[in-house]
Amino acid sequence: MVRSLAVSGTNSRTAVKAAAVALGLSVAQVYRLIATFRANPITGSLVVTKPGPRKGTRLLPCDVEQRIEQAINDIFMSRERPTMAKLRRDLRKDCTAAGLKPPSRTAIQARVSARSLREMVKAREGAAAARQRFVPVRPGLRPRAPLEVVQIDHTKVDIQLVDEQARAVLGRPWLTLLLDVFSRSVLGFYLSLDAPSAAGVAMAIAQGILPKTEWLMRNDLRVAWPMHGLPRSLHLDNGAEFHSRALKRGCQQHGVRIDYRPPATPRFGGHIERLMGTLMTRVHALPGTTSSSVTARGDYPSEQKAILTLREFEHILGLEILGPYHNEVHSALATTPAVAWADGITACGAPALPPDPAAFVLDFLPFEQRVVRREGVRLFNVTYFDGTLAPLLDGTERSYRVKYDPRDMSAVFVELIAGGHLRIPCADLGRPAVTLWEQRLATRNLREAGHRSVDETAIFAAIAEQRRVLAGAQASSKLARRTSARLPECGPKGVDASPTTSLGTAKPADADNRAGDDEASVPAVAERDAWRTEFLPP
Repeated sequence: MVRSLAVSGTNSRTAVKAAAVALGLSVAQVYRLIATFRANPITGSLVVTKPGPRKGTRLLPCDVEQRIEQAINDIFMSRERPTMAKLRRDLRKDCTAAGLKPPSRTAIQARVSARSLREMVKAREGAAAARQRFVPVRPGLRPRAPLEVVQIDHTKVDIQLVDEQARAVLGRPWLTLLLDVFSRSVLGFYLSLDAPSAAGVAMAIAQGILPKTEWLMRNDLRVAWPMHGLPRSLHLDNGAEFHSRALKRGCQQHGVRIDYRPPATPRFGGHIERLMGTLMTRVHALPGTTSSSVTARGDYPSEQKAILTLREFEHILGLEILGPYHNEVHSALATTPAVAWADGITACGAPALPPDPAAFVLDFLPFEQRVVRREGVRLFNVTYFDGTLAPLLDGTERSYRVKYDPRDMSAVFVELIAGGHLRIPCADLGRPAVTLWEQRLATRNLREAGHRSVDETAIFAAIAEQRRVLAGAQASSKLARRTSARLPECGPKGVDASPTTSLGTAKPADADNRAGDDEASVPAVAERDAWRTEFLPP
C-alpha cells in the first residue's frame, strides 16, 4: 500500500488517511514511510522498528566497557579456559575497587558473544582446534583407478588377546591397514604385539601388494581376496615409521610416490580412519573387547573374557574384511568395495606386480650402511659371515646396505650394487634366533651393569639369561608373557610376509606354576572351545 502511494508521485490526504487506517498507523507515520521508501525503494525500508535503543547498543559507562574488554582479553581468552563465573567474579572485584557498578552477567555474556568465535576458540583451545572447526574442508581424495592412492595407518585394536599355551592375557595388538581409496578395499593388514615400526610397515606393504593365495591357504580361508598390486602413491601421516629410510628406499626402487598429509590434519586421512572405526565397531562384538572407551566398556571384564590368540584373531579379522566388509554396499560408492575393485580393474587392466615377489619385502626392510671385511659384516655387535661374501672383497672398503628383519636377527641381507641380496647368517651358526629388541635390551643391561665393552658372547649369554627369567616369570606377569610372545619360534628362518608376526609362542612356565593355573582356567578354556567351534574352522 505504501509502495503504491510512493510510486504514484502525488498523494491526496484522503488516500494517506485511508492507508493509515488500514495499517493502524498515524498519518504522519505513513508520510514518513513514503519518504523513506522514495529514498530507498526496497520493501525492507518499510519495516517499522521497535521503540527504544537499537539491538547491540551499549549503555554501560566507558570505564566499565573498557574493563570488560580487558578482562575478556586477559582472563577469558586464555588456554586455561576459565568459566564465565570466574570472569564475572574478577570483573566484580575490579569494578568495586575502582568505585564502579559491576556489570551484570547478561551484559558480560553479550560482550563475549559479540567476539569472533573463531578467535575465541583459537585463544582458549589452540590453533589446531580452531582449524579443525572453522577451516573450510575441501573435497577429499578422488582417485580415478584402483591403486592410484593407497592409505596406510595403524591403530591399537580394542581387544585383549591371550597366549597360545597358558591362555593368559597378553594385551592389545597393533593393526596396520592398507586401503585402496578408489574402491575402499583392504589391500592388506598386519597384526603385531609390537608398536608400529619400519619392519611392520614393510610386512604390511608386502602382504598388501603381493597375491594372497598362500596366506589364504595358511589361514584356512576359503574366500577370494583379489586385491593386490603396486600402488602409484602411498598416502601417509607423519609417523616416524613412515619417514624411515627403508620405506623411502623401497618406494624409490619400485616407483611408488610417497605423499605425506599436512601435520595435525587427521581429516586428510578420513578414508582409512573411517575403515578403522568400522572394523573396531565389529571387534567390539568379540569376547575380550575393551570397547572404544572406559565409559563404553562399563563393568565388562575384558581380561577375564579374553579367549582369542593372535592367530585366531587374525583369522576372524580376515573373515570380517573379506566377507561382510568387502561385500556390503559402501555409502560413498553406492556399491560394494569388491564390485568397485573388479570394475576398476576391468577398466584399467591388471595391476602391476614387483618383478621379483620373493625378494620384494627385502626392499622395504630397515638397513644400515656397513663395510664388508674379511671377517664378515658386523651389525649391532654381532658378526655375520658366509662364503658368498668373497666376491665383494676386492681390496676396496666399499659400504653396502645391510638389511635386517628385527623379528629375527639370525641372518642379515646384503644388497648388491648390481641388484639382488645375499643372505648372510651369523658367523657362529650355533647362535639362537633372537630379535633386535632382545639384543638391544641385553646390550643396555650389560652397560648398566658396568661393562665398558660389549661383545657378541656377552650379548647372547645375557639373552639366554633374560629368556630363563622370562620363562619363570611368565605365569604371573603379563609383561613377561607379552615379551615371551615376541621371541622367535625356533632357529633361523627367512623373511615372512604374512600379516601376523607373533615372534613365536610363549614358553610354558614350570610344572608347579602351571598346575594351579590349569585348574582355575577350566571354565575359560571351555568357553573358548565353545566359541571356537562356532566361529573358527576345525
